[in-house]
Amino acid sequence: MEERNGVTPRPFRFAVGVAAAGSRAEWREKARRAEDLGYDVITVPDHLGMISPFPVLVTLAEATERLRVGTMVLNAGFYRPALLARDVATTDLLTDGRLELGLGAGPDFAKPEFEVAGLPFPSGRKRIEYLNDTITEIRKLFAGEHEPPVRRHIPLLVAGLGDRLLRVAAEHADIVSLAGIPVGTDIDSDETGDAAFARRVDFVRDAAGARFAEVELSLLLQGVEIEGHGGDLSLAERFNPELSEAQLRYLPGVLHGSAQGVADTLRHYREDHAVNYYLVNEAHMTAMAPVIDLLR
Repeated sequence: MEERNGVTPRPFRFAVGVAAAGSRAEWREKARRAEDLGYDVITVPDHLGMISPFPVLVTLAEATERLRVGTMVLNAGFYRPALLARDVATTDLLTDGRLELGLGAGPDFAKPEFEVAGLPFPSGRKRIEYLNDTITEIRKLFAGEHEPPVRRHIPLLVAGLGDRLLRVAAEHADIVSLAGIPVGTDIDSDETGDAAFARRVDFVRDAAGARFAEVELSLLLQGVEIEGHGGDLSLAERFNPELSEAQLRYLPGVLHGSAQGVADTLRHYREDHAVNYYLVNEAHMTAMAPVIDLLR
């Protein structure tokens, strides 16, 4: 593939986020379906009130042959670095090296979860500093004589929306995942949405500096509507309540139209913005499948 803006486009990758299932058999079936539909990665979230992520990742990997498994994303504030490093290393071992470690600082809405866990809830700045320190400490532990042993570089994904968090991601992560593209309430066209997308990627590029060429860029797809295959905009509406339905359709990461048209949009995102890795919600897993087929 031809190099553009100093970066050679990477192959497309697709992940699906799954939050709940009623049994081990149901988790396994969801993983097999994701693999059959062409997804590369299946991810689980990290919230109190939901199932513990690491045992689920092992179950998902056991049910599949090539599907990578990941966290989208672990809340760093729930963990001490040495204990988290042990769980990460163990999970990578038990999944035969198919783990992608996703970390985040913890969103504001997680405050009740911290209270239930008996943990202090620091300011956003302090949570991001703790994430930075956690990454540094885990990398240091893995570079030494860690038990269980870590025999490979485990890809690190850091997801976020704000400037401070994206700076940490750009400095440390193998995968920088954009949890959304900030826009104003004056967004009025695909062009203004695309310009906002370009500005966000430029921010990451500047923050990453010389290592930008080594960074994989990811985008959370907040809405998917594929003609003849379903989908909806409910996630985009929840994340952007101040925007009208028409404005939601201008957002980068809100995909709508024919499968071919959406595939062309993602080619544009990759070629012009260097974003090759896309995460969809489980509700959109089937709707996105024909797009994945076209992009292979």
